[in-house]
Amino acid sequence: MVNRRKFIKRSLQAGLTGYLGVQALDGLALGGLALENLPVGSNPIIPTGDQPDVIFFMTDQQRWDALGMLNPHIHTPNLDRLARNGIIYREATCQSPSCVPSRNSMMFGLYPSQLRVFGNGSQALDDSKLPCDTLPARFQKAGYQTAGFGKTHWGRSFEPRSTRGFEVRVVGAKEVGMEKGARYQDDENPSGLAAYRKETDAFGPGEEGVPGFVGCTSQVEERDHRDGYVAEKCLEFLDAGVDPNRPLFLYLSFLKPHAGLNVPKRFEDLYDINTIPDTEQPPWEEEPDTHLAYSDKGSDSLGARYQTWREAWTAMTPMERRRTTLRYYANCSWLDHYFGLAMDNLEKLGRSRKTLFVYTSDHGEMLGERNFRFTKYCLYDSSVRVPLILAGSAVPLSLHGTIDDRPAELVDLYPTLMAASGNSMEIKSPGLDLLSDQKHIGSFSEYHDSGAPAYMWRTPKFKLILFMDKPLDEAHLAPDSAKGELYDLEADPHEWKNLYADSGYSLIREKMKTDLLMHLACTWSSWTNIKTVK
Repeated sequence: MVNRRKFIKRSLQAGLTGYLGVQALDGLALGGLALENLPVGSNPIIPTGDQPDVIFFMTDQQRWDALGMLNPHIHTPNLDRLARNGIIYREATCQSPSCVPSRNSMMFGLYPSQLRVFGNGSQALDDSKLPCDTLPARFQKAGYQTAGFGKTHWGRSFEPRSTRGFEVRVVGAKEVGMEKGARYQDDENPSGLAAYRKETDAFGPGEEGVPGFVGCTSQVEERDHRDGYVAEKCLEFLDAGVDPNRPLFLYLSFLKPHAGLNVPKRFEDLYDINTIPDTEQPPWEEEPDTHLAYSDKGSDSLGARYQTWREAWTAMTPMERRRTTLRYYANCSWLDHYFGLAMDNLEKLGRSRKTLFVYTSDHGEMLGERNFRFTKYCLYDSSVRVPLILAGSAVPLSLHGTIDDRPAELVDLYPTLMAASGNSMEIKSPGLDLLSDQKHIGSFSEYHDSGAPAYMWRTPKFKLILFMDKPLDEAHLAPDSAKGELYDLEADPHEWKNLYADSGYSLIREKMKTDLLMHLACTWSSWTNIKTVK
């Protein structure tokens, strides 16, 4: 029997693009085998001298469909260029629709509940008690030069934490997170940061108030924005800081398109507001009995913030509402421009010849859906799905320009990058190698910011959400508080019609509940493999 890896080798030798039954970017899914776990390896790692450079691009709060290859209304020519030289994982999901748990999960290769990092208010894990190496620490042990520019967002901390494996570290503004030895805009460009803060002062907490989502045409110099500073320092490093004798792990992570939506005019000018589509709204006025309705009630801050958005957007004209979408798209285009500059610099250095590129985001953005909701904090697709691209010479040529419609998770990036760079795994991750034959039967996400747990199990056809409608300390004593949602994603991509109580879908509902239970049981049974890094 010839497996998929042998198929890839043969197709490369014969030049047979499509030998695997993989169609071009407007095509269908890749096949796959049953779910397997990667073997646990040893530590430390011995460099082989043949590792590819790994270039990791990341944005914050970018929707899965905010890519030009998937959405004709948005301009992302550089990420599109990346996609043409790799694979788009169209069904990828984050492990929690919240920055801190999602990013920790991705960086450690473990689910948020395994890490006990449940929400944006979670305390950062102590440096002396990490469950395993972070991605950059793993690469550092493998002999890589590790350089990190921009947001990681490990969580709240009373003292600066370490750079967790990054030799070269530029965080940006200090409010993003304090790390020992990192460089900050506060110190190197304080007047520019002051100008940025002045422009966004009225945007509200996290820049996510009504003014933050209305946004503005920015009057601040691009280099004085927090992302502008990070991009500038990354490009300076590529000009003069790269070690030619070591493979490179480069992490470039921006704060936008997360609100506030202040954006330079030249990127707004890429768009014609008359061509921006209106956001479709559900046939009902009030959120039905869903985990999101409980979140509105269970969290005073989330519920109150939603009411302010809804009141403001209800009073707006359609053109005013489109302006928010335009500025969100324009911010995506701005960051795409920076990614293009980094890609060009890497090409000049000759660092694109043996390279694995990654692009993703930590979660999505509701962008006015479900009666004018914004930000994330729910398990619906616009919040929980993420863009994900693997590209470069480390991806087989026969897979360039393809779409993979298998379930995929951000937690898969840890084992994928370890396998692609020849590194071993020190933990048993719930993630899988995305460039292998391995296949998830569904994707998992969890949400805890409302005060009670909600869990998602998603396949390309259906989505199950199980949640409690009481605070956690009450829910475990009241089993009747467990509720559910079930959506037919092919017939109802907006997730407006809950089929959980529909007898015609009872077999599907029960199978998905069993699959979710068994997935969590297998994941948690691996807990003993997780150790404290000395």
